[in-house]
Amino acid sequence: MARAQILERPAPADSSPLKAVTVADLDIAPDEVLIDVAACGVCRTDLQLCEGDLRAHQLPIVPGHQIVGTVAAIGSEVSPHRLGERVGVAWIASACGICRYCTRGLENLCDHAAFTGWDRDGGFAERVTARSDFAYPLPDDFSDMAAAPLLCGGVIGYRALGIAGVEPGQRIGLYGFGSSATSVIQIAVHWGCEVFVATRSRHEQQRALDLGAAWAAGYDQEPPAPLDAAITFAPVGDVAIRALEALDKGGTLAINAIHLDRIPEFSYDLLWEERSIRSVANVTRRDIVELLELAIEIPIVSQTQEYALDDANRALLDLREGRVSGSAVLRM
Repeated sequence: MARAQILERPAPADSSPLKAVTVADLDIAPDEVLIDVAACGVCRTDLQLCEGDLRAHQLPIVPGHQIVGTVAAIGSEVSPHRLGERVGVAWIASACGICRYCTRGLENLCDHAAFTGWDRDGGFAERVTARSDFAYPLPDDFSDMAAAPLLCGGVIGYRALGIAGVEPGQRIGLYGFGSSATSVIQIAVHWGCEVFVATRSRHEQQRALDLGAAWAAGYDQEPPAPLDAAITFAPVGDVAIRALEALDKGGTLAINAIHLDRIPEFSYDLLWEERSIRSVANVTRRDIVELLELAIEIPIVSQTQEYALDDANRALLDLREGRVSGSAVLRM
């Protein structure tokens, strides 16, 4: 038996959409591991799922896709050496491995991919199962609380840097400054980039400056120089247009969001001169492995706000209301 927080139907965060339950022992498929969860990050995607902005794939569902824990049991096809291993589980839960996307290294676009906390129960629970080849050995360099945000915000931010074509020494803009941007700015500064941050929160502006930003201000202010690339983290179309307005010729805007409220009408002049807009869709296992290696090298420092499992609804509401600095993480 284990405790969990389940979503039976989407509802506003201030109505406590998650319900505390006790679940029976979980069945383990031959290629799966059973994990005793130590910590699980709370992501904006979890909030969007719980509030209904992101359509549920199945209900009820246990959200949570930034999972850190220890392998407590294994399926019949899993190597015994994995017992007792400290692992992480991320957003991508499985892929077919044979489709035209998977064979090109784009398993994040697999038509048959499944996602943790969306297609199968996630980590807002004391125990969870995962496919063994999607459970990543974690280095001892990070605590459970510090490792959890790397498994979503960190890795999707790392992929966004690649999608935006960011190279060392460039001038980049980050629009929104939550969990993912906290990791991205540390990578960008490590690469010698000049980083400009736009966020409505004065506290987050100061936090960005403390982490090495050259400039930080509100969305209504224009960066002091044109940007080679920009990444938006806020799920608001108006913010994407503000970022596009700041791009230099040939620059790329990467929209780091699984849900965006809309894209407002804008003048073609903003896209002219070979500017481009790209979305960031999910992550691959390779992204996760590369990000974990880079996180050790830098090292990336996670900034977390801790909640008990029973306080998962409060974590969602704090995230919606902008009361989380860095990453919200549930500790089991």
